[in-house]
Parts: sequence; structure tokens; C-alpha cells
Amino acid sequence: MAAGRFQIFRTGMDGIEAVFADSRHTFARHTHDAYGVGVIERGAQRSASGRGMVEAGAGNTITVNPGEVHDGAPIGDAPRVWRMLYLQPAVVAAAARDIFEGDPREEFHAPVLEDGRIAGLVSATLAALMDRDAARLASEERLLLLLAALLREEAPRRESLASPAVSRAREHLDSDPASAVTLAALSAECGIGRFRLVRDFASSTGLTPHAYQLQRRTELARRLIAGGTPLAEAAMEAGFADQSHMTRNFTRRYGYTPGAWLAART
Repeated sequence: MAAGRFQIFRTGMDGIEAVFADSRHTFARHTHDAYGVGVIERGAQRSASGRGMVEAGAGNTITVNPGEVHDGAPIGDAPRVWRMLYLQPAVVAAAARDIFEGDPREEFHAPVLEDGRIAGLVSATLAALMDRDAARLASEERLLLLLAALLREEAPRRESLASPAVSRAREHLDSDPASAVTLAALSAECGIGRFRLVRDFASSTGLTPHAYQLQRRTELARRLIAGGTPLAEAAMEAGFADQSHMTRNFTRRYGYTPGAWLAART
């Protein structure tokens, strides 16, 4: 839905809405019933927040908590361009329970962050949530990693307790890489929280569960193609949304397309 220079989108996850804006509009003081997190892509703005007057420029991450009174105005004559995610409190509360395991913190700690890593997490989360072909596992991972950064994740690592859970997760993904699985289902099967599974899986393997699944799917597709399965069928059997999705992942990992690899083999 479009309203002037504002575009409002439903995302692939319940309770999360995206807003893309390009505007010189000066906002009156107001509140939201949801958490907001976004990135300024061009221009700059000045705003009063619940934590004082702040300024944000291109590349900065901006946040707002539910009920926090704030406004916003452009700095200078040019419009500012920004992209936001608005998350219902239940979404953040569920993530915080996983992230902090018993002592959740549910307040974004800064209205403006200049950390490029966090801006990258915002962009990656937006991209995953807006991509209808993206795996639910990828969207959940990115959202949890983003919220952990915004809520100041400080939970202690418990590697010895997590190892059996990571092993179970790997066994699940190894045994059936083509099957669709959510992070919630995988963590429940392993007996630990979603964020802890992502954190410890990445620490152990060097890949998040979704990246590991994509690697296994790509390897499966390669074996299927080598065995004579047509490219489109191999993509579907390996769990990819379509042949182009398989091709992108194949090329990203091996440097050449499945078609080029098949031609070289034959």
C-alpha cells in the first residue's frame, strides 16, 4: 500500500510490518504500539526521543520502543530516505526469552546507533522478511541476531551444554536437507532456545543453521545433477524454491553455474 512517498508492506512473518519512506515530512510528537528499527539510507534527521534529542544520518540505525514519545524532521532542505521494520511486542518478547534464557531485556538501548554491523543486520533482516522465496529459517535467524544486538545480548556461553544440541541439529539437516524446517521446530527438537541454537551452531560449525542447510542442499543438487537429474528437477528435489535459486547458491559456492558444471562434465 502506498501513501505519498511512504510504502507499507506486510512481511513474511506475522506481527512484522515494513515501511519504506522518502520524505521531507516533519512528524509531530507521537508513539507507536510496536517496536521500530530501521536504517537511514540517504539524508539526515533530527528527532526528540524518550532518551533526549538525537540526530541520525545515512548508514545509521534508528530505533523506537513501544509507547516512546518521539518526533522527526529532516536536517537541511533535502528529504531523507529510510526503511523501517515495526515489530509487535509479542514478537520481541518471544525472541528476548530465547536470547536471555530467563532474564529477558525488552528495551532497545539506543535511539541511534552508528555501528555498521547493526545496520547490516537491519538490511539483511529486511531483505529476508521481504523476500517471499526466502526460507523461514533465514528470516528467524536474522531477526534473532538483530534483536540480540539491539537488546544488548550478554548471556553467558554454555558450550558444553550446547554441543549435543548442535549435533542433533546437524544430524537433522544432514539427514534431510531438502525439507523445510523452522528455527522454532529445530530448537524444540534440540532442547534449547532459538537464539542459543543459532549462536552455538555458528560457533561450532562456522555457519548458521540456515547457511548450513543451504550448503547441504547445494551439495545434494550437485549429486543429483551428476546422476543425470535435469536441473529444474534437481532444484526441486534438493529443496530450492526454483532453478534460479539453486543456480545462485551453486554459483556463490563454486564460482560457476550448474549448467556450466554439467557441460564441462559431459
